[in-house]
Amino acid sequence: MSWRRFLCACLLAGAAAGAWAAAPPPSTVYLEELTWTELRDLVASGKTIAIVPVGGTEQSGPHMALGKHNARVRFLAGRIAASLGNALVAPVITYVPEGTVNPPSAHMRFPGTITIPDAAFETTLEYAARSLRLAGFRDVVLIGDHGGYQANLEHVAARLNREWAASPVRVHAVLEYYRAADREYAQALEREGHKASEIGTHAGLADTALTLAVDPKLVRADKLRNGGPAEGVHGDPRSATVELGKTGLDIIVARTCDAIRRDTARH
Repeated sequence: MSWRRFLCACLLAGAAAGAWAAAPPPSTVYLEELTWTELRDLVASGKTIAIVPVGGTEQSGPHMALGKHNARVRFLAGRIAASLGNALVAPVITYVPEGTVNPPSAHMRFPGTITIPDAAFETTLEYAARSLRLAGFRDVVLIGDHGGYQANLEHVAARLNREWAASPVRVHAVLEYYRAADREYAQALEREGHKASEIGTHAGLADTALTLAVDPKLVRADKLRNGGPAEGVHGDPRSATVELGKTGLDIIVARTCDAIRRDTARH
């Protein structure tokens, strides 16, 4: 290689190294997409709320993927964090209590559902919160996309807040997230003319529309039918659309943000 080519190569390498050094941290609210130094700097800059999204791996009828809760809570947690401006999102907790194994109960009667004991679930939540406290977060927010473990979120928050009474760090079980999906969204659909029997409580219109609005690939359009409890469906998903789902997403984000702001207002 001639000295001119060598010099040119060195200059290009230096420019590339400088570009890497000057690159800003990635534009993301998801903790798992950051390096530890990026996370440290974001917490130091004021992003002191950590949202712990809790999903679940369970059947949702023949038409909806088993990971519905996980995809939905991750997406919504990201929107909530972006709206708050001072929050980051921890990885989704995907293994949750779903019923007994022997004999199989609740969703465990359907292939693909995965369950863990309440004690294991609460310990996982507890140590996620302890880890986030160690990282410098001052508020740890627990939100859950599934109705079956809302009380567990409250138990963990209460237990840690008692232990940390002399500390500025708090854990918040924000049940408004699930209530907005379960109650307020259903009421909004009823105002649009949909019947409660159609909206349903699991894998029906409301549940399916929310999932469509997050990721249509998680819903099998050719299998939308009112299969009833025998197929794991409580409601009628056939009228579900992306637009109906977006209404629900907006309600959940707004109510959850309001609750988090209220609970963390002391800061």
